[in-house]
Formats: sequence, C-alpha cells, structure tokens
Amino acid sequence: MERPKMAELESLETAAEHERILREIESTDTACIGPTLRSVYDGEEHGRFMEKLEARIRNHDREIEKLCNFHYQGFVDSITELLKVRAEAQKLKNQVTDTNRKLQQNEGKELLVALEELRQCRLQQRNISATVDKLTLCLPVLEMYSKLREQMKSKRHYPALKTLEHLEQTFLPQVSHYRFCQAMVRSMADLKDFLESIRKHSERIGETPSARWAWDLRVWGRGWGSSVLRELSLPQVPGAQELVDFSPVYRCLHIYSVLGARETFESYYRKQRRKQARLVLQPPSNMHETLEGYRRYFHQIVGFFVVEDHILHTTQGLVSRAYLDELWEMALSKTIAALRTHSSYCSDPSLVLDLKNLIVLFADTLQGYGFPVNQLFEMLLEIQDQYSETLLKKWAGVFRNILDSDNYSPIPVSNEEVYKKIVGQFPFQDAELEKQPFPKKFPFSEFVPRVFGQIQEFIHACLKFSEDLHLSSTEVDDMIRKSTNLLLTRTLSNCLQNVIKRKNVGLTELVQIIINTTHLEKSCRFLEEFITNITNVLPDTVHTTKLYGTTTFKDARHAAEEEIYTNLNQKIDQFLQLADYDWLAPEPGSRASDYLVDLIGFLRSTFAVFTHLPGKVAQTACMSACKHLSTSLLQLLLEAEVRQLTLGALQQFNLDVEECERKRTPFQTPFVFPFQLLDLFIQWDWSTYLADYGQPTCKYLRVNPTTALVLLEKMRDTSRKNNVFAQFRKNERDKQKLIDTVAKQLRGLINSHHS
Repeated sequence: MERPKMAELESLETAAEHERILREIESTDTACIGPTLRSVYDGEEHGRFMEKLEARIRNHDREIEKLCNFHYQGFVDSITELLKVRAEAQKLKNQVTDTNRKLQQNEGKELLVALEELRQCRLQQRNISATVDKLTLCLPVLEMYSKLREQMKSKRHYPALKTLEHLEQTFLPQVSHYRFCQAMVRSMADLKDFLESIRKHSERIGETPSARWAWDLRVWGRGWGSSVLRELSLPQVPGAQELVDFSPVYRCLHIYSVLGARETFESYYRKQRRKQARLVLQPPSNMHETLEGYRRYFHQIVGFFVVEDHILHTTQGLVSRAYLDELWEMALSKTIAALRTHSSYCSDPSLVLDLKNLIVLFADTLQGYGFPVNQLFEMLLEIQDQYSETLLKKWAGVFRNILDSDNYSPIPVSNEEVYKKIVGQFPFQDAELEKQPFPKKFPFSEFVPRVFGQIQEFIHACLKFSEDLHLSSTEVDDMIRKSTNLLLTRTLSNCLQNVIKRKNVGLTELVQIIINTTHLEKSCRFLEEFITNITNVLPDTVHTTKLYGTTTFKDARHAAEEEIYTNLNQKIDQFLQLADYDWLAPEPGSRASDYLVDLIGFLRSTFAVFTHLPGKVAQTACMSACKHLSTSLLQLLLEAEVRQLTLGALQQFNLDVEECERKRTPFQTPFVFPFQLLDLFIQWDWSTYLADYGQPTCKYLRVNPTTALVLLEKMRDTSRKNNVFAQFRKNERDKQKLIDTVAKQLRGLINSHHS
C-alpha cells in the first residue's frame, strides 16, 4: 500500500513540473528558452513531457483553426481590396513614368519659365498693394494741405485754423518721414521764425533806442516821455519794425481771436518769450573783462523789452502792462545780481566809470519806456563804493611814485614864470619870499604841489561818478568828502608812514617831510573851498561831512619827529661806540676826546638844519638829543665793565663834558647832573654833600647817593691796588679811612631813603 501511494505522489509532482515547463515555454522569449529545455532533458520523464507537449500543440491548433474560421470572410475581403489597389498603383506608376519622361524633355523648361513669370507677377502685386496703402495714408494729408492753401489764399481763416490743427495733430505725425511733409512743416513755422528773429536781432534792436536816448540827452536834455521817445528817429538807425517782421504775430493773433482761442495764443506767446528772457538775462562768463561785454548784454535786454513794448502798443492786449511789469521785475533782479557779481572783478576805475555810464543809459532808456529803474540807481551807489576803492588803489600808486621820486630839497626858483607856475599849482603865500630876489627857494619840496594837485584830481574823479545819478548837492558833497577823507587818512597816510619808516631815510629827509606836511596841512582849507565851489554846499551846513582827513598831516609830522629823535639818538650812540677812555690813567689829557669833538660838530651841523623846523620841534629835538647824550655819558662811568676808576680818568671825562658846555650848545640843563657828580669827586667835597643832602638848596641836588657809591667803590679799589694817593703817603691811611667812612655814610643815606 505504501509503494502505490509514493508512486502516485511522484506522478503528480512530475505532472506539475511538466505543466510549469509548458507555461514557461509559452511565455518565455525564444532567446531565453534554453534553460527551460535543458530542465526537460535533464529529467527522467521527458517522454511523458513530449506527450503533453504534443497534446498542448494540438489544443492550440484547434484554437487557431477556430479563430481562422471566425475571421475568414474578412481576410477574403482584404485580399479583394488589395487586388484593386494593385491595379490603381499600376496606373499611377504609368502616369509618374510618363510625367518624368515629359519633364526630362522640353516641357520642363517651359514650366520653369512659367514659374518665373508667376513670381514676378506676385512681386508686382505686393508692390502695388503697398503703394495703394501708402497713397491711402498720404492722400488725406495732401488733400488737407491743398485745402489749407486754398483757405489761406481766400482768407478763410477760421476753417484754415481748423484744417491746420487737424493736420498738425492727426495726419502729419503719421507721414512725418516724407520730404513733402517736412516741407509743409517748414512752411507752417512762421511764428517760430518770428521768435528766432527777435532773439537774433535783440542786441541790434536794443542798440537803437539806447542810441536815440543818448542822442536825446545830448541835444534836448532829460524829461522825455516814452511816447515821445518812440517817435524819435536818428538818420540811418533802423527800428524794431525794420529789423523784425511782426506780421506772423499779427496773423496768428487774428486767427486765434476769430476762433475764440485768443487766451491760448497769448499763453503760448508769453511762455516762449519768458524762456527767451531767461536766455537774454544770462550774462557771458567773461562779461567783466571788457566794456563791450557789458554793452552787448544791456543791448540785448533793451532789445527784448523794446519788442515787448512794440507788441504792447500794436496788438491791443497780446501782452499787458501787468505782464511786462512782472517780466521786468524778474529781469531787474537778475540784471542787478549779474552786475554785482561781474562789477566786483573790475579793478580799473576807468572801466568802472564807463560801466556806470552804461548803466545810467540803460536805466534811462528803459525808464523812457515806462519801466521803474530805482533799484538800478540804488545799485549804482554800491558800485560807487567799489569805484572809490579802485580810485584809492590807483592813487596809492600815484602817491608812492611821487614820494619815491622826490629829492626832499626845497624847490629852487630861477625866475618869475617858474614862481607863478608853482604858486598856481599850490596855494602858497609868503610876503618875505616874494620880496627876495631870484634865484630863491620855496620852503617845501616838489612833492607838496604834486600831492596837492593829485588830491584835486581825485576829487574830480569822484565827481565824475556822481554825474547823472539824480543826487542832490548835499549827497554829492557828502560822497566827495567821505572819499577824500579815506584818501587822506588811509592811502596818503600809509604812503607817508612808509617813507618815514624806511631804513635809508636821513635826518635831512625827515626834516623836509615835517616842513612839507606842515604846508599841506595849512592848504587843507583850500581843499575845503575847492569842494565847496564844486558842490555849492557850505562846510558849516548841517549834516555835511567834515574834512577830517587833514589830521593825516599832523600824524605824519609827529611820526617824522619821533623818527628824528630816534635817528638822532642812534647817531649819538654810533659816536659813543668810538669812545676809548683809559679808566686807569694817572693824569688827564690836555684836550677833549676826539670822538666827542666829532660828535659836537655833527650835532651843531644837524641843529643848523633844524632852524627850518617850527620852534617847538627844533627845541624838542635838541633837548632829546642832549638828554640822551647826557644819560649815555653817565652810563659809560657806571658800566659794570669799568671796575676801577682813577681821578685822572674822571678829570679827562670832565674835560669832555666841559667841551660840550664851552661850544655853547644847548646842553647846559641836561648836563647839570654829570657836572655836579664830577665836581663832587674832583673837589672831594663830601662834607658838603653829606651835610646838605635832602635840602632843596643842596649844592649837589642832582647827585644820587647810589650813583656816588658805585663810583666811590671803583675809586677805592683803584686806591688799594694802584696807590692813587701815593703823593700823600703820610696821609694814605687817613685817606683810605675817609673813603670807607664816606662809603658807609652813603649806604646809610641809601638805606634811610629806601626805608
């Protein structure tokens, strides 16, 4: 029972394996079926597998047969259709072969010709279509332009304006690249041409009324109104209407007025003119370099407003007076700002004066057209200050040249003609000098009449600027006096001070400067009269500026006097540097020292020059020199380097001091102090000095105990070492004791004085 069961199990496993292999054969690609077949032959039951395989094939054949039987009729129909297609394909093949044969022969060339003709036809067709499109676009423009020309020709302004507006806004932008369109645009630019023409001729237009106004001022004087000014004419001087064709403005204004759009045109015109005004008012960067630059700038501005004035009076409202006033206010502010900037660069007074004349002419011209110009005249007062500064700089150079070229010697006069010439240049009167025979000399040098004349020239130059400024006499007088004061106190004063302080200036030159400034100070009243005669304003009038600049000459004279004192003291110091005393000399010499004799000779010759100075100046100079000499001589005795001093040296020193007194120079008063000191030591009169010290009637009132002690100490050292009192040997000890006693008493006086 066990074996049959196992056989049955093995049979089932084999059958399942065979079924698996069959499924793999059916479903596996033929390229990969090798392993499956190998498993069949490796098994022991391949015979039985072959049987199952045959059975499976038979089943599939039966299924194929059933399928074919099911689709047989469709297959037959397909074969029938295919046979029909074969017949049509043969027919098509025959046609293609025939066509190819024909193309290979002459008929192909004819086809190429036909194709080229077709291409040309299509190209012409496209060109015609494009031309039609362009003509369709341009024909309305041309028709409208032709219509516009007819309307303008027939003076039909209203429809012409409508046509023009339609052309400009709608059609012309579409065809703007065509030449005929550009020609039409140019033909419609009359107004723009007018504006450009105005700008181009603004300078020439402005030059015309300026020239007329200047001519009017010269011939008729001031006071003409704008209406009269417009009627003035100069030979061969064209007006604005001759230089510019105003018809485009009138024509456009008429058209817009008819259309009821006058305000639109007025707004456009004013807007364009404002733009041009800003360009006109912009000055060139180098305008300040030449007068011509200012002149062209003014002419352009005048030309601009002359055109506007012409439009104002010929168009009845295209521009209004309010519009012009507003435009002028803007122009005035910009013009004044430009003039302030550029005039500040001017350093030549002639150019500043010419500029002032141009501004006056510019202001008067526009005032003649009804424009307010007060601000221009106010600005001229600012330029007046600058003009004064340029004059001061110019006259500083003039004064420097005069002072540097002067010989600082009295002017010699050889005859009456020369005398009258100089008196005519400078107001000088001296009865004694007039009585003297020729040749003779003025007390002052040449720079006096030259400086006086230049001051008058300066006043005339100041007066030139005040002309035509509509100033009162008081204002002109005030301006001239202020400027003259500046000339004297600043310009001339600096020049004089520089001359006085020069290193190489001598005493003779300083004396002459004092004399010159004295005469110039006296002549200031004639300058007052000179200004009064010009302005007709008396100096004592209330609010009149005083000519206080005359103090310049006093200050210069005082500076020269101080310089004389300093110079003279320096000369004395130079002589004293030559002093060579032998402070240990046992005996004095027979005469005064050589250096002192030379010094006294120098002082005597110098004081002779001082005789031309005023009394106080000469006396002060002499006193100053004597006092300085006295102090310097005493300082020689008191120098620390002089440690020892003999009686013989003091006696020699006393000879020099006596020489000063003997020459009868005014030295007595300043030399009282060294005289008393020397007498005290030479006479050895200590008992009197010590007894009377402190009393007002003391004989040696000017001898200071400190100074006496210093000299005594120097003599005591000499007595010890050199035995100055050897001739009194028996009294030597007593003498030394006396010196010690005097020194002790002097110290007591000094201590009591300080306590």
